Amino acid sequence: MKIKVFEAREKRGVSGRELSRRTGLAVGTINNIENEKTSPTMHSMEKIAQALDTNIEELYDSARKKRD
Repeated sequence: MKIKVFEAREKRGVSGRELSRRTGLAVGTINNIENEKTSPTMHSMEKIAQALDTNIEELYDSARKKRD
């Protein structure tokens, strides 16, 4: 499952520094999550989703394809 925090953040025009300020997470932590160098906790993902005014599902890309 791919993490799409960078894509969601860019879509909203929010910088990494601003996301850090909104979530209380360090800029380095945000970068590590976006570059998949670390696995974020559910709590961190909840903070990010709230800060970006979205749901957690948008922050993940499932490998399963949607059926028509």
